[in-house]
Amino acid sequence: MATLHLLHGFIASGKTTFAVQLERKQHALRISHDEWMVSLYGSDPPEDRFQEYHERISSVAWTLARRILELDRDVILDFGFWTRQSRDEARAVGRSCGAEVKLYDIRCSEDTMLIRARARNTDLDERSLFVDDNAFCKLATRFEPLEKDEAHQLIDGG
Repeated sequence: MATLHLLHGFIASGKTTFAVQLERKQHALRISHDEWMVSLYGSDPPEDRFQEYHERISSVAWTLARRILELDRDVILDFGFWTRQSRDEARAVGRSCGAEVKLYDIRCSEDTMLIRARARNTDLDERSLFVDDNAFCKLATRFEPLEKDEAHQLIDGG
């Protein structure tokens, strides 16, 4: 049975580092929303187009993820899953494809995440979007912690 691995965590919490390790261990397809964004639209896409780009990438990524799960292969979604709604929808998609769903909560301190985000900004690579301090703080208000009824495995991203 295929497994859909969902990674929940904020900016620079260690999601991609964990996803790459899991990819090697599970021989799974890893889909990184940020990597696709950088590849298609650059590391600092215009704010007024970001949501449009995000939705395009999500649509294609989900089409691919569904197909891979139907072929009985594991998929790792390095998306962040910041909202309960996005997690519930992802669990439903995974189950509809006959897959087991595993949720990982990648955590580290806010100070560590901010330091990592700043460091990343000075040397952006093909995996990383530019996130300045203002965006970091603004986006933090959109991040929803896991709720008590959401089964998950805690991962130390520190």
